[in-house]
Amino acid sequence: MQNSVNKECLRVLFLGDIVGKPGRNAVKRNILSLKEELQADSIMANAENVSGGIGLTPENAKELHNSGVSVLTSGNHIWKHKQIYSLLDKVDWLLRPANYPSQVPGSGYNVYSISGTNVAVVNLQGRVFMESIDCPFKKVDRILQEIQENVSCIIVDFHAEATSEKKAMLYYLNGRVSSVLGTHTHVQTNDIQITSQATGYVTDLGMSGPADSILGMEPQAIIQRFLSHLPQKFTLATGDVLLQGSLMDLDPATGKMIDMQLWERTISE
Repeated sequence: MQNSVNKECLRVLFLGDIVGKPGRNAVKRNILSLKEELQADSIMANAENVSGGIGLTPENAKELHNSGVSVLTSGNHIWKHKQIYSLLDKVDWLLRPANYPSQVPGSGYNVYSISGTNVAVVNLQGRVFMESIDCPFKKVDRILQEIQENVSCIIVDFHAEATSEKKAMLYYLNGRVSSVLGTHTHVQTNDIQITSQATGYVTDLGMSGPADSILGMEPQAIIQRFLSHLPQKFTLATGDVLLQGSLMDLDPATGKMIDMQLWERTISE
């Protein structure tokens, strides 16, 4: 799929969690050439770990969007830097998980015009081994009722810890959305699936961050944490960056997933 594209399809590259300055710079420097090479109509990414490896600042969010990332999703770390609160209320291209209480800043979904097609992107957060916020299953039902009838393509970023919860979301939304993309664990899973009802799925997109690392961080501090059970200061790793995600071809008329593949690229330092 990566070498040719049926231009009757809508092609989207969705990148896994961008981690820190190394991931941010690799995305910025390569996004336009990747978009041209892959003939992608849009590149989207999860951005909750962009700033210092945890959270997102307004400056870094704008930097990524201005470089060509059309939609930024997030997760539980989006609240780390309070400066982001006002930006969440101002722009439509930055999302926070929809199932946080309604009074928090920002929106959990939006509809975007991409190459003449209305595409909804929905951001949800799981509850297993995570904060006990509102139910993502009930929330997505309400969102799907609100989305305009002329929106056929619906991409869901499900930011969750447990594989079982992510799989449950796939089958709950099977045939109702174009794709359910897992984020949060930073490890790309080899389980791309397109169901009989043409919904695409992957348990985790992986990350866009330092390749020689533990989830983007220098390994030694994390090893010491396991050995000592004492708090450690985590620092971002350096070196080559691994960009990971999924490349998807969708039918713009029906929203059905036509083709879906894991994607990754190593960017030399």
